[in-house]
Amino acid sequence: MTDLHPDIERILISEDDIQRRVAEIAAEIDRDYKDAGQVVLVGILKGAFIFTADLSRKLSVPHSVDFMSISSYGDTAESAGAVRLILDLRKPITDRHVIVVEDIVDTGHTMNYLHQTLMGRNPASLKICSLFKKNRDSLDVPLDYVGFDLPDVWVVGYGLDYADTHRTLPYIAELKKEVYS
Repeated sequence: MTDLHPDIERILISEDDIQRRVAEIAAEIDRDYKDAGQVVLVGILKGAFIFTADLSRKLSVPHSVDFMSISSYGDTAESAGAVRLILDLRKPITDRHVIVVEDIVDTGHTMNYLHQTLMGRNPASLKICSLFKKNRDSLDVPLDYVGFDLPDVWVVGYGLDYADTHRTLPYIAELKKEVYS
């Protein structure tokens, strides 16, 4: 048994379950894009860097990887609401098949912003792949590939953080409420 960090309440999704689901998502993408030519994976930093790396290694369709950095969260439990583009793509995506690779969709603000921004660049297609999604009634974004639904608690691990900590845990865990409240 793994000794849990003192900030962790409980493990929600094991490392094995995450890796199994990443492989399943890669197989779905391979099937959907088998005849599409080159696909561009757009990993959203910082949280999706681990998922993007694992997913890209499991894909067999031709693909390249680029990154964007978007900010909508601070060190608090609530989204700031305003979304800022911090790092943009290095190459144009016009007429290219694009898959945004996100760690978690929570309120949907970031995904709405990204979807509008990237659609304005005229890709051949645009799909969104999020390994995690919070169970919220207000979510209204086009999610094409989803790994896991999560309860409405603060989660860390596998790229997800609290105040830039706990990102490299190999599993998804619930953070103790007293840590962030």
